[in-house]
Amino acid sequence: MFKFLLALGLASLLKLVSAQTISGQYDCMPAGDYTLCQNLWGESAGVGGQNSTLISTNGNAVSWQTNWTWADAPNNVKSCQYSYRLGTIQSAPTAWNWTYVTESEGIRADVSYDIWFGKAQSGTAASSASSYEIMIWLSGQGGIQPVGSQILSGLNIAGNTWNLWSGPNANWQVLSFVISSGEVRNFNADLNEFFQYLIESQGVASTQYLQAIQVGTEPFVGSASLLTESFSVSVSV
Repeated sequence: MFKFLLALGLASLLKLVSAQTISGQYDCMPAGDYTLCQNLWGESAGVGGQNSTLISTNGNAVSWQTNWTWADAPNNVKSCQYSYRLGTIQSAPTAWNWTYVTESEGIRADVSYDIWFGKAQSGTAASSASSYEIMIWLSGQGGIQPVGSQILSGLNIAGNTWNLWSGPNANWQVLSFVISSGEVRNFNADLNEFFQYLIESQGVASTQYLQAIQVGTEPFVGSASLLTESFSVSVSV
């Protein structure tokens, strides 16, 4: 079993919210149980811009829309827009319903979960405190690839078939489950199925702590409007 740190986000639950938009390089705002953020860490590699608008929160669910246009440096991620919740876990049922409202021809982008683990009971994701970055790619367009190389194919987990990629990034190891074909725009699963597979088959220690669960898009080039109609995750101890 994993051991995890319980550190839930904001307690306020908003039934409806007026449209609020963030557009800065490192903007964040509260979104019910979650935090909606923009992390335009790679914007200097290209030309363009991005903004994200909170649509509504209702109980454990949140809805938002991200609009982006990026050009130049087609092999460089320009941003990572995400929403996260921390918690201890024995099961982690999640649902993510998303769609491209518009998309230009030939976009290069993924739509994915980005989940972080570390040895310590507390620590910031994507930092020296992180040991693993676990990605679940529900979509990957334009021939983009995760960090590292593909080590396995045809894994049946949570009702879908995945290819597994592995490689180092900074001081942590990246393990990416990439949907084997097409896209999954209505995803319902228990994330713990992925975690237990990693413990049993990939040597991830059960003593690791959960640092963050993030979801969103990593655009490379092109233009798109990505709508998350509803996202939720319930973390149980």
